[in-house]
Amino acid sequence: MIRDKCDECGGKLVEKNVDFSMFGVMLGKFPAEVCSKCGEEVFTEETSAKIDEAAKEKGLYGLAASTTVGKSGDSLDIRISKKVAEFVNLQKGQTVMVHPEGKNRIVITF
Repeated sequence: MIRDKCDECGGKLVEKNVDFSMFGVMLGKFPAEVCSKCGEEVFTEETSAKIDEAAKEKGLYGLAASTTVGKSGDSLDIRISKKVAEFVNLQKGQTVMVHPEGKNRIVITF
């Protein structure tokens, strides 16, 4: 089915090759329908499968995972999975800076 209007805003859809990145790593350019009004990008199932394959090749697939907040003394702790720690090269004993970025986001930098 060929669509000509955006489901989000009703703007005109244009076929373009768009950059796609995951966790700050560029996966490449992929074909998408892009709304000329709101910028919404829609990929076909075939293209989504190619994006997943590129993510797997770069070791990015499955990096995001939920975790539970724990408690250590009077402080709260959050576990970082081995896969994420290896991706960002985080080591035990390394000093990091933790700060809020609004009410729904915490940033960790090192």
